[in-house]
Amino acid sequence: MDTLLNFIIFYTAFLVVSLAAREIGRFFTHIRLPLISGFLLAGVLVGPFLLNMVPAEAIQPLHFIDEVSLAFIAFAAGSELHMVELRGRFKSIGWVTLGNALIVPLLGSLAIFFLADFIPFMQTMSPIGRAAVAILGGAILLARSPSSAIAIVNELRAKGPFTQTLIGVTMVIDVVVIVIFAINLEIADALLTNLNFNAGFVALLLFELLLSLVIGLVLGKVLQFILSRRMNRYFKMSGILASGYAVFFMTATIRSYSHHALPFEILMEPLLICMIGSFYVINFTGYRADAARLLHEMGPPIYVAFFTLTGVTLELNVLVETWHIALALFAVRLLGIFLGSLGGGVAAGDEMKHNRISWMAYVTQAGVGLGLAKEVAVEFPEWGGEFATVIISVIVLSQVIGPPFIKWAINRVNEAHPRGETAEFDGVRDAIIFGVDDQAMAVARQLQAHNWQVKLACQDEAYLPQLDNGEITVCPFSQMDRASLDQMGAVQADAIVLMLSDEENFQIGEMFYEYYGTETMVVRLNDRANFDQFRELGALIVEPGTAVISLLDQFVRSPSTASLILGTKPEQDMIDVELCDPHLDGVPIRDLRLPLDTLILSVSRDGQTIVSHGYTRLKLHDKVTVVGSRKSLDEVMLKFDA
Repeated sequence: MDTLLNFIIFYTAFLVVSLAAREIGRFFTHIRLPLISGFLLAGVLVGPFLLNMVPAEAIQPLHFIDEVSLAFIAFAAGSELHMVELRGRFKSIGWVTLGNALIVPLLGSLAIFFLADFIPFMQTMSPIGRAAVAILGGAILLARSPSSAIAIVNELRAKGPFTQTLIGVTMVIDVVVIVIFAINLEIADALLTNLNFNAGFVALLLFELLLSLVIGLVLGKVLQFILSRRMNRYFKMSGILASGYAVFFMTATIRSYSHHALPFEILMEPLLICMIGSFYVINFTGYRADAARLLHEMGPPIYVAFFTLTGVTLELNVLVETWHIALALFAVRLLGIFLGSLGGGVAAGDEMKHNRISWMAYVTQAGVGLGLAKEVAVEFPEWGGEFATVIISVIVLSQVIGPPFIKWAINRVNEAHPRGETAEFDGVRDAIIFGVDDQAMAVARQLQAHNWQVKLACQDEAYLPQLDNGEITVCPFSQMDRASLDQMGAVQADAIVLMLSDEENFQIGEMFYEYYGTETMVVRLNDRANFDQFRELGALIVEPGTAVISLLDQFVRSPSTASLILGTKPEQDMIDVELCDPHLDGVPIRDLRLPLDTLILSVSRDGQTIVSHGYTRLKLHDKVTVVGSRKSLDEVMLKFDA
């Protein structure tokens, strides 16, 4: 009874701590530090070495959180290895991965072995014991952080051969490192238990790897079964995590049984089994999208719990004594990555300007590296905790320094395409419409009626005589390049409407996104298959067929709202206006003294929509949606302008 009560108390305390850690992590992102650093710091603060809110005796009962999290990390690593996506740059990815896989573990292992006299827990070990620790540490130093790399690539909208190789190598290495770690763990266990290296040992090692492969494929079938069921996604998530935990329980049971009942010990790496199961689902079933979506949803809470618990278990006394060792290993890791990436790139025939800086793209470390460090702590409790502390210090350094390196490298090879700087509002609302059909003309007239300055961009010179009637400004352009866009005043465009083919629309939309940072981009979509690429640009997408159905539905359910949107009520209108008057910054809506027949519906701030009320305080550059009579809306626009 007391044990159960203690477990409930420890678990509740840890749950509260994890919620606090999530907020600390978010704060870290605001000051441009890695999210996981915030989680680790929160764990350190509440751990037994500082505030002792989670005491040392609570760590063992919470051990199951580690195993569930490690299973998830292995599932996530396997899900990143989608062979179809890697096929285009397979040669470069293969050679760079091979270079890193050979050099980084070798240099890392040598460094740990020769620095053993300066690492407290290794000082009393025999040379064989030191070699066992060294090969485990060397393997973990190879790990990467695909999530960090992908986040930066998405942030920069990076595209090109360098970026493709970066993503491919980062994902493949996190799979390779688990395989190398599994083999090294077998060898380390043999070294520490004085098992002879002979044909029998090699046969046992191959049998264990083969058995892991078979069990991994069976696990893949189990995951496929879970994903195929028609049930609530939370039940599916629970099933996935339960199957991962079952793998850890099964491998521990087999190891314990073989140790007592057989003349040899069967040691299988549960991370490798989970990774194989996930790899099977991603590449050989029709549930790749479902698995990826569920893993994405599960990730945040699991990472919070795992990294926070990792922070709790950090042994600060070891960290204080070995911080210089962590710096030395970090430097050795950078050297290994540099040599491996340079050698692999040269062997693949990549451009030398890429090879010289490619190492900078592979510095980050996170989930898999921490998972493997915790695995060592579990397998070798006598010294594993101190080992994990040293390795985690290297991982934190890599995660802090790595992201800026990736950004610099991508910008250096000119493969970054971030959103451009938006021009300041000049007091006139400008719109450019690309297209000259009847719908484009109708949109232009509607915008003009609402006091927008409109230009029609026309590619086909045959249409120019028909359009040149002085009603709307027409800008002919023959080439889709920046010079042509500059000539038509694109830098001042507050909105663009794209009504050409999807290919032309996307090309123009990308240029406006990258060169001018245009926030309001409306696209008339021709093919539903192109929806995602426009969504990545932040475009407002109109599908003609779907739009008509939605309007008819709106007319049935709310005729007044639909009439207002379509402008069929001439006495009323709705506008979005930007707050440019600094004197209104911080003023509550209730104190604005707007015309009585107007109503503020919502406020858009920093990309977030706020449902407003009288006590909502406006901020400079808020975009405010207002409904009212056209005369009163003109007064609102004058009031909000600087």
